[in-house]
Amino acid sequence: MRTTVNRHTFRFPVAAVCCALLLAGCASQDRPQNTVYDFGAPSLRPFTPATPPASPLAIVVMDVTGPSGLDTERMFYRLNYADAQQARTYASSRWSATPVNLVTTRIKSRLSQAHMKVLSATDAANGVPILRVEIDDFVHAFPSADRSEGRIMLRASVFTEHRLVDQRSFERGTPASSHDAAGGAAALAASTDGLADDIGAWLATLNLQGK
Repeated sequence: MRTTVNRHTFRFPVAAVCCALLLAGCASQDRPQNTVYDFGAPSLRPFTPATPPASPLAIVVMDVTGPSGLDTERMFYRLNYADAQQARTYASSRWSATPVNLVTTRIKSRLSQAHMKVLSATDAANGVPILRVEIDDFVHAFPSADRSEGRIMLRASVFTEHRLVDQRSFERGTPASSHDAAGGAAALAASTDGLADDIGAWLATLNLQGK
């Protein structure tokens, strides 16, 4: 028995699939690609505390924590002049890693440049002080339509032998060179560097080696 294939019937599904693939390709080309930002290379400018310790301080730096929104790669901005309670995201831009990871890495880098011995939790020994940092806000903020800054608010705590030694809140706002994702990323990187240096200067005043 011979089976006859209707060429016209077969041709229509093939044409439909080809059209669908063509449309999908056009849609993917029209869709804007995400631009990925990080903090850039660490600054080569050495940080020296005003009162450097007699010998290098060893300190355990725990991973930075923060609100759940900072545990994603999304880039947030806030129009404080219009609606300060609404956090918006840049649709076509994202971080290369979560902000909490980026801040953790930069704090460790800056403290190491300050000649501190930065340890991880697995390297901790008895009596070694522990630094915990919690971010309260990390955003490209717009105080007005023509002015913006990379604003960070965080809280740093130092513990020794499960005892709180000291705690301090820090805040930085660095003006952005442009009012877009690129300007916000650069301003937030600069604010993070400044806060890391502020934390290093604060640690140097605590006389942790004698605790």
